[in-house]
Amino acid sequence: MIRFSDYQRYLSPALAKTTELVMARGEGSYVWDVDGRRYIDWVQGIAVNALGHCNPRVVAAIKEQVGKLLTASFNMVNYESTLKWAKAIADAAPGQLGSTFFSNGGAEAVDGALKLARAVTGRPGIISFIGSFHGRTFGGTSVTSSNSKYRAGYDPLVGGIETTAYPSAGQCPAGLDADGVADYALFRLQELFNYVRAPQTVAAILFEPVQGEGGYVVPPAKFVIKLRELCDEHGILLIFDEIQAGYGRTGKMFASEHFGVVPDIMTIGKAMAGGLPASGIVSTEEIMAKWAPGRHGGTFGGNPVVAAAGLALLEEYAETKLLDNVVKQGEYLAAKTKEFVAKYPIVTDARGLGLMRAIELNHVDGRPGGDLLEAVRKKCLEGGLLTLACGVKGNGLRFATPLNVTQEVLDEGLAILDGALAAVSETEA
Repeated sequence: MIRFSDYQRYLSPALAKTTELVMARGEGSYVWDVDGRRYIDWVQGIAVNALGHCNPRVVAAIKEQVGKLLTASFNMVNYESTLKWAKAIADAAPGQLGSTFFSNGGAEAVDGALKLARAVTGRPGIISFIGSFHGRTFGGTSVTSSNSKYRAGYDPLVGGIETTAYPSAGQCPAGLDADGVADYALFRLQELFNYVRAPQTVAAILFEPVQGEGGYVVPPAKFVIKLRELCDEHGILLIFDEIQAGYGRTGKMFASEHFGVVPDIMTIGKAMAGGLPASGIVSTEEIMAKWAPGRHGGTFGGNPVVAAAGLALLEEYAETKLLDNVVKQGEYLAAKTKEFVAKYPIVTDARGLGLMRAIELNHVDGRPGGDLLEAVRKKCLEGGLLTLACGVKGNGLRFATPLNVTQEVLDEGLAILDGALAAVSETEA
């Protein structure tokens, strides 16, 4: 029997492991380990498996393409599946976004988007937001501030990058309503313009329309709308990182649609290829035309097998009216998580959009409950439920179920979570 401990020395410890489970197979909302034990998977590759594990349509498309062509080199030849995929993404994208540069992972897409913004504007400055996570490459790390551990020991990072407050209650003075939170974050951004980085030197503002790693935080619409106006006023390109929030997780195809705001550049990834590694930089034809041939590249981006999976995924979205299910099950999950807030004093918040939801845990004396969360996650694992933390203080539990999840599966997992919360709550009594 394969055990993680037998192979651990062959793997770099830089990749942190939250369990020692060795998985053998997956189907829909479930995975089975090598011992045959079944787990409900509420991580799904960190919101990657939008249709759950091994969706039959996606698997069939992969098998068919594997038998035809694995790769040739997308900078030399074109692939039928990739051309169709690019058009399908353009059809799904908001506004005039419709020209895609394909890559392999979220951080790679973020790096490319930053390069594109600097190439187009000729400006050096980039502004990102506290609490945001954009990846672990040098570029991605430089615009990430969801936890100082991601940056520690890597200085000097990419220059020209400034950070400002995300419109989150946790980053603003206590007691503010949504308008107050928006106004405070806008004030901080204007102060940055006034004293640190003149707006005419800023190439782009990089923003998560819903924060992912930072805690599944939904910003006030007022802030997002005003951010678009400020970018237009100063000739700054607005980049939305939709790598985790996009592709239907919030109940809209892209989270930006909740605010009626279209970015100039959008990064996508995670869910876009049904479980295979993929990402993309999506912009307008006009902006992409200013990125001259050879200014960016990659060996595997636009792979025909990945594209076949991505096409199958979008076909499944359309035929099953998937977003309707996200809205329906998201409303149900929202109601159930609010019940946890009312039932358990350690659960202090429930938030999110669609099936991008989280609960926050804190001690009854107000201290951040990262330790409580880990105790809850341990109990969930013992009960057969895989969960993942989030939040800048490590005290959030995110729900990343498949987007085609049923109420029955939600109830099965919620019962395990309820039991875990009850057990851990007793330690606070």
